[in-house]
Amino acid sequence: MLKMKAAKRLFSLYLGPGFSLQAFSSAIEALRLANEVLESEIYTWRVVSDDGHHVRSSCGLTVSVDTSLKEERGLLGKMGSFPSVAVICGGSHPLTVNRALHGWLRECRARKLRLVGIASGVFSIAQTGLADGRRCAVHWEQFPSFVEQFPSVGAVQAAYEIDGDTYSCSGGDAAFDMFVQFVIEDYDSLIASRVCEKAAAMRVRQPGDRQRLPLHAGAAIHHDGLLKIIEQMETHLDEPVALEDMAASNCLSRRQVERIFSKQVGCSPARYYLEMRLERAHLLILNSQLPIVEIAMACGFVSASHFSKAYRENYEMTPREARSEAVERRRSGPVVQAVRHVAQGGHAAGRLRKPAHSA
Repeated sequence: MLKMKAAKRLFSLYLGPGFSLQAFSSAIEALRLANEVLESEIYTWRVVSDDGHHVRSSCGLTVSVDTSLKEERGLLGKMGSFPSVAVICGGSHPLTVNRALHGWLRECRARKLRLVGIASGVFSIAQTGLADGRRCAVHWEQFPSFVEQFPSVGAVQAAYEIDGDTYSCSGGDAAFDMFVQFVIEDYDSLIASRVCEKAAAMRVRQPGDRQRLPLHAGAAIHHDGLLKIIEQMETHLDEPVALEDMAASNCLSRRQVERIFSKQVGCSPARYYLEMRLERAHLLILNSQLPIVEIAMACGFVSASHFSKAYRENYEMTPREARSEAVERRRSGPVVQAVRHVAQGGHAAGRLRKPAHSA
């Protein structure tokens, strides 16, 4: 038998409408497998919804729950029923403002519970102000609108982040990685490794690791300088940095950077930078109410006309047409977005974007 090192831990998991079933099951599976390894019910969980009824996930499957949000709030402070972690599991769209949920989160923080935001669940934590001044992982599709809404939060495009008692992950299988960290904190990396072996997980990402491969990258990039330049581009989309300056800061020449981009990414640095800015603008058009001209400025375009021309060349529609289509889709119900990006490569589906060419 393994020697116990930590007290039992109860997770209270709130499921929002349209939550990610993949993320939810990944989190629960990490806890279940930890119990198998530890040969004891160290980790338990209670599933919560607004009204205590089942919740439909983003893929259409429903999950039954244990209690309502009101009843769960009543359990705070009761011996034997007091959770140590409060989890908000969302999906690909931010949850609507929910005063009852916000009240529960504030009381959880007041009682020193750890707060966990999965996928769009991080929006709910941010709406309460409880994430101000903290690093939070935000899914790359939701990232542009999140940073516009919550400038006081240190949003990052990482798989997951842990900042004090605030945990956040981008969703998907990153939830498994993040919940394995609870096992590491409570026990050690050896126990966590055995959990991963049972899950056939080759590698658990660390806090701050990238969510996805860079645009156009069909395989992992093996050039540190290139990755650093891409990170510089990602953090300077509103005010593009000259290629010469980025190259010099990484001890490379402009010509070396152009050769590396061509070989490992398949397009020129200028084209790559432009597509990153257009992708950010595209997500803001779909997921925010910002005026088109403000989006253009926020993504480093000198004028609305320049932005509109570049956007149309890339997406074969104007920014206003794209927003109109997004509004119409929302009115017609929860359907799959006509323009989505594959997380590994960033290409659009539905209306396909044109192949990248050197610019």
